[in-house]
Amino acid sequence: MDPPGQLVDILILSNGPGEVATWVRPVVQALRQAWGGDRSTLRLSVILSPCANASGREAAIVQSYPEVDRVQGATDFFPFLLWGKTAENWDWRDRGVVVFLGGDQIFPVIIGRRLGYKTLIYGEWDTRWHGWIDRFAVMKADLCQRAPVRHRPKFTVVGDLMAEAGAVPALETLDTEHIGLLPGSKPAKLAQGVPLCLAIAQQIHRQRPHARFILPVAPTLDLETLAHFADPAQNAIAAIFQFTGATLHSGDPPYLETRDGLRITLIRSFPAYETLAQCQLCLTTIGANTAELGALTIPMIVMLPTQQLDAMRAWDGIPGLLANLPGVGSLMAKLINGWFLRKPRLLAWPNIWAGKEIVPELVGSLEPQQVAKVALSYLNDPQQLTHMRQQLRAARGKPGAAAAIAHLTLDLLENPLPTSS
Repeated sequence: MDPPGQLVDILILSNGPGEVATWVRPVVQALRQAWGGDRSTLRLSVILSPCANASGREAAIVQSYPEVDRVQGATDFFPFLLWGKTAENWDWRDRGVVVFLGGDQIFPVIIGRRLGYKTLIYGEWDTRWHGWIDRFAVMKADLCQRAPVRHRPKFTVVGDLMAEAGAVPALETLDTEHIGLLPGSKPAKLAQGVPLCLAIAQQIHRQRPHARFILPVAPTLDLETLAHFADPAQNAIAAIFQFTGATLHSGDPPYLETRDGLRITLIRSFPAYETLAQCQLCLTTIGANTAELGALTIPMIVMLPTQQLDAMRAWDGIPGLLANLPGVGSLMAKLINGWFLRKPRLLAWPNIWAGKEIVPELVGSLEPQQVAKVALSYLNDPQQLTHMRQQLRAARGKPGAAAAIAHLTLDLLENPLPTSS
């Protein structure tokens, strides 16, 4: 779909690391594939907005995507939103589309009007500004029914973007048992997640010495920083889990080695879907990684240790702002999280999709021996793992959302629906 002589801009708005990895990446790939022809006629730009989950390296990750032409980081977002000026004074073509893949849904309304571009929102759980947006690509049909009747023609059900990970075929490993460790990518999570995961791995390894452990390293994290959290001398929280430490070894691949000689292989490829697909079981914190594991139908145990209630600060809206305030943010995070944990609720994405607990969620003052016992109960009973895979397969969406969004975006250039307020 490459109209002769047509020069088009597609601007993607996004924010956090999860959206950048699981939404932006497959969509820009699908856009390039759907457009075809001369690459220069379709320019893909990504502008990031601030996010409580952000590491600061999201722009660098997007820049590594070969399909993207230019990127602006979150620190320069509000001058662009308010006055329309990018940090590098980008030019804009006459025709284009603004695609929302994370942030606040008011952003494409404002930016689309300023640029004179059509707008498309990918809606996962809710949609807003129906009279001001041209198209909505939504995860589930119930979002269409919740929209005002006169705006429902703008809606198309495309499925779950995170299910794109499920398109990676699982690799059969017949002679080696692999266990994945996903401690998080942000310092607040890593401080607890790294020593907890490594201490659990030690407990499991004593019972299953043949098991091999892998730890995918987020692209926003360097190995030295990861090793910092595995060192009790630099991370006091390690003592809470009776973890005695691990040392970083360079090599191909690099690995962490605990005091008792257990090696945890560090995976630098991103996303590490093919490696994760070899795992019989993963131990993970809550977050977007549970959606990716669910899409890959990888059995998991989801952990939320509460030894440090201020570790969770990734809330949306006012709670997120309060939890990240300088000085008082730690106190506010403890209060907000304490309130949040009083009411039982599903935390892992596969459980939210299914409306029930299909992967175990362990919440509380977790101890390595306790979690290892749960993990061993699954590893010692392959039928439980098979059943969990089957439930994950039933709960996940079907792949294809990225291609559908790409075609809706390009269709807006040719057949725009009228926008009415």
